[in-house]
Amino acid sequence: MFEDPHLPTPHVARERIQLVDARNRPCGSAWRSEMRRFRFWHRATYVVVVNARGELCVQRRTLTKEVFPGGLDLAAGGVVGAGEAVHLAARRELEEELGIRGATLVPAGGFVHARGGNHIFGSLYRVEHDGPLTLQAEEVAEAFWLPPAEALALAEVTPDTRQAVEVLRDAGLLGAAS
Repeated sequence: MFEDPHLPTPHVARERIQLVDARNRPCGSAWRSEMRRFRFWHRATYVVVVNARGELCVQRRTLTKEVFPGGLDLAAGGVVGAGEAVHLAARRELEEELGIRGATLVPAGGFVHARGGNHIFGSLYRVEHDGPLTLQAEEVAEAFWLPPAEALALAEVTPDTRQAVEVLRDAGLLGAAS
């Protein structure tokens, strides 16, 4: 993993991650640092938050994130813990990162992201939300709303969340604003 000497030391949570094989079948667990170092296949959740105007919630990652520090995420989410159900991981990540509780998670399929040393089976959800956001200070530096086309045009978007939104867009699940 590349570390930029100009950025703060990344924070790597000490947690067990659900590992899967190349067919998305559970095959054990590993510490998050091992999963990153050895580029193991794993599961992650992507919750695309859309407001009533059809805009996406865009999050700026903190500079202490282990991958893509300071980048832009087009979805809330993260890796699935060992033994954790995917839909529960999605709900947990949405609550932790943006403070959105009790929202209806609409399953929107999945995708495989195998680029840049990442090997991810992504589970995709869509949530409509117009209420306040409570940002997780350790992970989210700021959040703002943009139409999908503008959000996708941003250069700093993380490749996996870009792919997640493109999957939603291509399936016609972003609405007329896309």
